[in-house]
Amino acid sequence: MAYAQALSLTPQSFRSVPFVELRQALASRIPIISPFVEQLMCFIARFRNRDGSELDIEMALREALANAILHGNQQDSRKCVHVVCRCTIDGEVSITVQDEGQGFDADLIADPTTPENRLLTQGRGIYLMKTLMDEVRFEQRGAIVFIRKASNARPGQEGKKDDPTTRPRSAVDGGNR
Repeated sequence: MAYAQALSLTPQSFRSVPFVELRQALASRIPIISPFVEQLMCFIARFRNRDGSELDIEMALREALANAILHGNQQDSRKCVHVVCRCTIDGEVSITVQDEGQGFDADLIADPTTPENRLLTQGRGIYLMKTLMDEVRFEQRGAIVFIRKASNARPGQEGKKDDPTTRPRSAVDGGNR
């Protein structure tokens, strides 16, 4: 794989809630997206209760990475896409994707849901991110996208993960069930 990994396992305070942060630098190559997203979603799953929102996070992440590689870095493998994923123990997920491109004006992207724009080949990824995530921000003229999914901890369950006996086990967990 053509990406670097740094993992900060030291719990830190964020919103007064401990969190773990993962930082990655990816080469600007489309084939890297799927294996990276699969690994990051496994990391995120350790902090969130399963509620169906995993697919929202995954789709928004794929769109942010594809935009950074295709539009930001123009698939220049000498350029990197930097990803920071922060997960709180109560299930909030914040992801920052930064490319080395010139950026863009997010306000100039046409709404792909209007009849005159439905056939356009651009703008749908940003629309999906905004629809699927609780917060989406663009910084540095669009070279940085910040996406966030709010905590999904159930009342009284803050900081507790699903009961491990009720969730499927993977090879990483020690076997299949």
